[in-house]
Amino acid sequence: MNVAFIPVRGGSKSIPLKNIKPICGKPLVYWTVKAACQCKYIDVVYIATDSDKIKETVGTFKCGDDAGIFSKAQVIGRSAESASDTASTEFAMLEFAANYEFDNIVLVQATSPMLTAADLDGGFELFNTEGTDSVLSVVRQYRFLWNKDEKGNVSPSNYDVFRRPRRQEFDGYLMENGAFYISSKADLIKYHNRVSGNIRAYEMREDSAFEIDEPSDWIIIEALMKKNGFVEGKKPFSEIKMFLTDCDGCLTDGGMYYSEQGDELKKFNTRDGMGFALLRAKGIITGIITSESVDLNRRRAEKLKLDVLEDGCKDKLAAVKKLCEKYGIELKNVAYIGDDVNDMETIKASGLGCAPADAVPRVKAVADFVTKAKGGEGVIREVVDSILAQF
Repeated sequence: MNVAFIPVRGGSKSIPLKNIKPICGKPLVYWTVKAACQCKYIDVVYIATDSDKIKETVGTFKCGDDAGIFSKAQVIGRSAESASDTASTEFAMLEFAANYEFDNIVLVQATSPMLTAADLDGGFELFNTEGTDSVLSVVRQYRFLWNKDEKGNVSPSNYDVFRRPRRQEFDGYLMENGAFYISSKADLIKYHNRVSGNIRAYEMREDSAFEIDEPSDWIIIEALMKKNGFVEGKKPFSEIKMFLTDCDGCLTDGGMYYSEQGDELKKFNTRDGMGFALLRAKGIITGIITSESVDLNRRRAEKLKLDVLEDGCKDKLAAVKKLCEKYGIELKNVAYIGDDVNDMETIKASGLGCAPADAVPRVKAVADFVTKAKGGEGVIREVVDSILAQF
């Protein structure tokens, strides 16, 4: 049995009772409890707290329209010792392990509200691979790091100062973001640590690097959450009835490849194809809206069995509005993915406007959801997984 363990205490000093302070219209802990409850690999979600106020707040999650989502959630107590300022998280985990039966545990930090069920699913799939003993969440950072010696001189530690790489040529480094950690109960008890043995890393989106520890963190994370669709009253994923995407830069990497004979070639991602199939199984209309008019796009649309191909399209928003009229759908029920300035109006008008990680900055600025993946690297599948996680 897999369980999630979310320790939340009432004695936060920097932000009093921060775990139930509203962020994007919901208590902070709401977001991670929701993600854990929606993870298909987690059987029970335990929220451990020493605060009656937190217990009462978490109990309200099982009321109202979202009640069904939280059926896995159970609020439990924790000792005053484990909730003290000096107690480690491992102390709380071991206290929990001594009193509850389970096989594997994922420690989820309430201070990482941008965690999603898709992230936890991916973490468990990695944990289940052969030779893996534990998993932690990370983000890839693209910073140049320096070390200082005893004389005060500094030297670069992760790049050659005489061959400064461009971002697209730089692998960067992995940074622990504190969102989740997965281990077996046996290893937790043996090593008294949240991770041990052969450790693997699950990469989350870059903007999940922030954790809420100080008031300034709150401002930054709430802005990022709003940008990515975590808003009370707005259900950006669960009400989608039509899913449309641009082609080049979304389904592909935007590159134009030519053979010796002058034939145009494009590279598509097979995971995106499965994403479209998953949407069709839910009865969601799928299609491509592109300014290009080439046989290659038509052949791809046919192979994917898409409902819509609007090619040679000069006014994408007008085309989407016509499709809405045709299918009796409102714009708020449309998900649209685009990467360049000719997609901006459609992104802004759609209920769920999305952009790849490498989209034009102006486009990402108006998008509701920016993917972790770059164009051609599974952008469609990432959005699809986020949509289906809400069904």
